Amino acid sequence: MPCIARTSRLALAASAASLALLVTACGGSGSDASGPGDGKPVTLTFWSATAGAKETADAFNKTHTGIKVKFSMVPAGPEGVTKLSNAVKGGNAPDVATMDYSALPEYASEGNLEDLTPSSGDLVKKEFPEAVQSLVNLGGSTWAVPFDVTPIQLFYRKDLFKKHGVDVPTTWAEYRTAAEKIHAGDPDVTITNFGGGDPALLSGLAWQAGARWYGTSGDAWKVNIDDPASRKVAAYWDDLLAEGLASKTPLWGEGETKERATGKVATIIGAAWSAGNFPVSYPDSQGNWGIAPLPTWDGKASTGMYGGTSYIVPKGSEHTEAAAEFIKWVTTDPAAMTARLSSLKTPSSALPANEGMRAAAAKQFDNSYFGDQDVYAVAGQAADTIVPGWTWGPVQQQVTSVQMAAGGDHTKMLSSGQAKGESAVTDRGLKLDK
Repeated sequence: MPCIARTSRLALAASAASLALLVTACGGSGSDASGPGDGKPVTLTFWSATAGAKETADAFNKTHTGIKVKFSMVPAGPEGVTKLSNAVKGGNAPDVATMDYSALPEYASEGNLEDLTPSSGDLVKKEFPEAVQSLVNLGGSTWAVPFDVTPIQLFYRKDLFKKHGVDVPTTWAEYRTAAEKIHAGDPDVTITNFGGGDPALLSGLAWQAGARWYGTSGDAWKVNIDDPASRKVAAYWDDLLAEGLASKTPLWGEGETKERATGKVATIIGAAWSAGNFPVSYPDSQGNWGIAPLPTWDGKASTGMYGGTSYIVPKGSEHTEAAAEFIKWVTTDPAAMTARLSSLKTPSSALPANEGMRAAAAKQFDNSYFGDQDVYAVAGQAADTIVPGWTWGPVQQQVTSVQMAAGGDHTKMLSSGQAKGESAVTDRGLKLDK
């Protein structure tokens, strides 16, 4: 019978590498991974919204006899998290699920996760880079296992840069200069789309700039969303938009795709996973796009993350050891990546957090669209420059909601996010350090 978290109050403990979320909760007492003792395999239920998850589960079932995985597709984003929360409350949660890094602290702090420290703590420490460890190791415990790492990169139109005599920018100052020169040469072309406001992208750019949206002081939370580093990033993009150097066309819409496909924007600020979208969304631009490191503020290589997925064991699983075995396979065995990618109808450039998985992923990706530029090698180099130490807070999903309502005003996104973050922390009965 699953235990219930004994404490609802959170505290954070600082470490040299990261800020960690301290959750006092009982760990899972899962069954033995070899089976229940009656000769029958353990059956795990697995929920995910990720493409290729079903095929990955099928491949596992073909190669493992003691554990069988039953897969169900669930909605992505907040809808999927709500469905999972309701399942936990109702006592019918799956044994394994996928979850965005940004939702983890909030979900763990509410007592909805099994503590994976005994089964997966060493795995995370040995097999995954430091930059993502701080996203899943919270309060000295491991609450998830990373799947991918999502460094932000610069995708640029080589033909437009050549036409306007612009070099690939290495700093944000150079990026603005490039924007001015390209727009002056052709008023119909802007440097990129950046309208509508994307909280996940804004946070990743603030991450690169040295922001830390959440922190602690003793047993109290600090909310630092509207900090100087983040304001610098917001002001930079709001200025580009106000001066017409960046397109106000909303991100993630048909207008965005049309502008990018027809040469109306010279760059795209994306992540490692973005590369797979190009051959599908902009097929006529093959050979025109290149990939470069994200421009930086000081000229030193650095980047933040944009999205990312982990594997969790929801509270109530009676098969935590078997679940951990499946999670280890799906996050570190190249056969799992091959199964996932070979099943997809469109290319995927997801960069596995585990370096041993990357060769299998790279083998499946056709680099010809980018003029034979090694997409995975470039993404791997970017991943090595992710600024370590970022962690999400216990109310980020609420913060994201109010930021999306800010209408693409990035400065307002920060101030509204700050206000919501502070009120949401206190509404949950947590201490707030102001």
